[in-house]
Order: sequence, then structure tokens, then C-alpha cells
Amino acid sequence: MSRAFAYVILGGGVAAGYAALELVRHGDGVSPGELCIISDEAVAPYERPALSKGYLLPRGAARLPAFHTCVGANDELLRVQWYTDHGIELFLGTRVVSADVRRKILLTANGETINYKTLIIATGARALKLEEFGVSRSDAANVCYLRSLEDAHKMEGVMRSCHGGNAVVIGGGYIGMECAAALVANEIKVAMVFPRKHCMDRLFTPKIAEFYENYYAAKGVTFIKEARVTSFETLSDGKVTAAILRDGRSLPADMVVVGIGARANTELFDGKLAMEKGGIKVNGRMQTSDAAVYAVGDVAAFPVALLGGDVRRYEHVDCARRTARRAVEAIMERSDGAEERGEKGFDYLPFFYSRVFALSWQFYGDNVGEPVHFGDFSVSSGPAGARPKFGACWVSGGLVAGVFLEGGSREENEAVASAVRSRARIGDMAAELESRGLAFAELESHRKWPLGGQEIPRIQVWQVAHKKKDLVEGKVVYYGKTEESVDSYKKVFKSLHGQDSNPLSEPLDEMAVMISGHGKPHDRTNILNEVHKPTITLP
Repeated sequence: MSRAFAYVILGGGVAAGYAALELVRHGDGVSPGELCIISDEAVAPYERPALSKGYLLPRGAARLPAFHTCVGANDELLRVQWYTDHGIELFLGTRVVSADVRRKILLTANGETINYKTLIIATGARALKLEEFGVSRSDAANVCYLRSLEDAHKMEGVMRSCHGGNAVVIGGGYIGMECAAALVANEIKVAMVFPRKHCMDRLFTPKIAEFYENYYAAKGVTFIKEARVTSFETLSDGKVTAAILRDGRSLPADMVVVGIGARANTELFDGKLAMEKGGIKVNGRMQTSDAAVYAVGDVAAFPVALLGGDVRRYEHVDCARRTARRAVEAIMERSDGAEERGEKGFDYLPFFYSRVFALSWQFYGDNVGEPVHFGDFSVSSGPAGARPKFGACWVSGGLVAGVFLEGGSREENEAVASAVRSRARIGDMAAELESRGLAFAELESHRKWPLGGQEIPRIQVWQVAHKKKDLVEGKVVYYGKTEESVDSYKKVFKSLHGQDSNPLSEPLDEMAVMISGHGKPHDRTNILNEVHKPTITLP
């Protein structure tokens, strides 16, 4: 049997639902019978974050239809009836086994062919499995992954049978951290195992990670870092009873949750479309190397205008929503005969967030450059029930490249997002936050320094440092005229040299500067070589 549609959305995740809504809303919308969605899942598109943030909770758990798209963006709830009402055909529980982009034909597992004029690829990503890394007995019934509604349903059932028992969580990223919190909420003891030095190491600095690890530890979670699970002990029925680490240690396990990353579902288009960054390469319009094919969500590798056109691929719900909307906008511009805009990339502000226990953080931008931490990082701070509030600002070339904020209000999060998008100086961001009633001493010194973000002659830096006799090996930094600056200088000196610094002959006037790459402290020859570079940009 053969079917034909003007528009086909391949995939049934977040991006699929948002693309469908945008197609219906754009201009006169699509006519009944012009659009179909093909998904190997048995349900209509839904908000995937609900699986780790709501579905597994012991009380008030999220259930469909409450989290169908597009409620995550405070928009319409697209139940199955909505698709029917708009003449959109849903091919659910349907797997596509081959794609011929030249002939514009998809072939399903049941032998049906589907022709399209325009294809939107929203195939997302799949969870990496332990067996891909040679871990034996990792297909046991009580070993759980979390990527689909089916996965969540299985995990919820396994958790019920393990109440009061032990769980081993493998992985220290998003899924590991959020699932560990859900397990604790279900009164299950948790041991987290991962190979890195700290959790969420692709985003968190060691200082940020330390806070969350301490917070989790206070909830009873045990962290086993720089370790790997290599096998499992099982019963005769195949259920896991223990996880065995590479060093031979055995961890009791009534259940196992695996969150070791994901891989974009690109196989159907390998050798047919251009690939990059583990995904399908698209331009700023989400258009692939085939003009009739677009890719969105986890599978799309696109140039980010904010990052100078650098190609990135983001596995996050915000990216799925926004790239879906952008693709439809581009498709309809083409359909309407509108002139295609030349652009360096998609106007997208990278965004990530998480909510665990009573905590809630957001991150905007790119974690490149030097992080400046601010706020109170103690696990217990303020009056009982007070939420911690802290963060980090990544400074690159004197400008804000990215900001992480825990416990921010809506207004505060909007302020840091605006600072990142506008590539503000850190001092300007500090002033904006202060105007909203949020002041951090760690950012104040940056706000007071008048040359922040400016290039000054390198020789000036040498003169200031030489005058104060405080030149030490390290990176370029500065401190404002505060008691904290002296204390910071002493800490930096001790961390670099293993001993206390000599007492400063006088308080720091404006700043203390350390120049990188000059070798031993006070090595005049190397310093002079360094200062021959024409300029230096202050943070």
C-alpha cells in the first residue's frame, strides 16, 4: 500500500508535536490529509522531560494525557483528538526501515510506502546501552533505562517492587541525577557510579558539582566516582542482585538505572544526508543537504549565530521546541515564495535546566572561558526552608559567555539570559541583577573595575604587577579594592606554590594581576617576553 502527503514528520517526540502545531497555525495552515506523523511509539507526541521530572514521583505523578505536547511551553495540549480534528494522520507504533531521499519515499516495517514533498526528521536520540560497552548480564528485567514512556512505565513498576531496597544508578549526568532524586523520593537507597571526578562534568564546575553531591549525600545518596560497572550478579530468574565494579567491589542492587548518554537516530540517512557532530547537518533554517528535508531536535547539528556560527547539536527539550518552530517557519517561507534569508546561523540561546528535590537551576549560553562563582554554596544556609542561591558566570574575552544560576526567580533568570544573549560585560550583568534586588559580592568587584572588557597595553599590566610585587604564576585575573581581594590573592598564591605569600607591603590599590605563560614567578626575562605581546583583554 502506498500513501502520499505534502508534509511528513518522522518521529514522535517533543519536536514532532511542536512542528505539527506550528504547521497548523502558520498562515492558512495545512489542509486535512496533507500532514502525517510517523512514530514508533504507541502514543501521540508528549513532553519527554515529564518522564524524569514527574512520572516517577510517588505522589502526584504525571500521567498522559496531561503532558502531551505542547503544554511544556504553556501552549495547547495536543490530544489524539486534536490531530484528528485538524486532519493529521498519526502512524503510531510504526517503524520506518528505509528512506530514499532522492525519490522522497519512506518504507515502513509492515511494507507500506509513504511519499512526501517535504520531510521533517525528528527521530531524536536513543539511550546508550551497557551491552554496547561489553557489560555482561545487562539485559536483566530490573535494569532500567529512561528515554520513552515505555521505559518510564517499566521503571515505575520496578521501583514499586523495590521499596526500601537498594538501587545502583550508573551515570552522573542528567538522567542519573534526576532518576537518583526520584528513587530517593520513593524511599529507595541509592548508590551512584560514574567514571568522572564529579557529577555533570560537561556543565558543572567542580565547585558547583560539590554542592549537588553534598546535597544528595545529605539525602542518603552514596557517590562512587572514577569507577565503572563491569558486570552483574544475577539470580536464576535473571534478575540482578549486585553490580560489580572494575576494582572488584560489589554493590547490592535490587534495581539498576542506567544513564550513560544517548546517540542520535541518524542511521536511516547515513550516506544520504550530510552529517556532523553525531547528527544530521543543517543550516540556520534547519534544512539538510537535501532541500526537501529538514532535521530538528536532538538529531539536528546546526550553526548557532550567538556562537559565531559554530555548529552544535543539543539534546534538550528547549532546542527541540525551537528548532521545530524554526523549520516550519523556513518551510512556509519557501512555500509562500518568500525570499530566503541569508544567515550565519540559527538565532538560538543555548538553555538547560533541571529540577530535583527542592532545587532548581538554569543555564544559558556556553561554559567557555573562566568561571566566576558567586553566592552561598553551603548546603544548609539561611533560615529553615530557605532555598540556596548561587551560580557561576563564564567570562571569555571580558564578556559573559554563559551563566548558571541555582534558585533564581523568573526575573533573575531572565536577567542572566539577557546578559548572555547580549554578550554583556560581567559588570553590566552584576548591575542588572542588583537592580532586581539580587547582589553578589563576588560580582561587585567586577562591576567596580572601570576597564573591564577593554584591551590595555600589556606593559601596563607588567607595571601594576611589578609595583605591587605580587606577580605569581597563573592566569590573568584582577580584583577590586576590597578586603576580599587580598584574601583571594593569598589563596591563589598558596594554591600555586604550596606556601603562604609574603605579607603585602600595602593594600591592593586597584587590582592584583597574574600573567600566564611566563614560567617561574618573578622571572624577569620571561615576563618581558610576555609583555611584548601588544595587548591584554581584562575580564
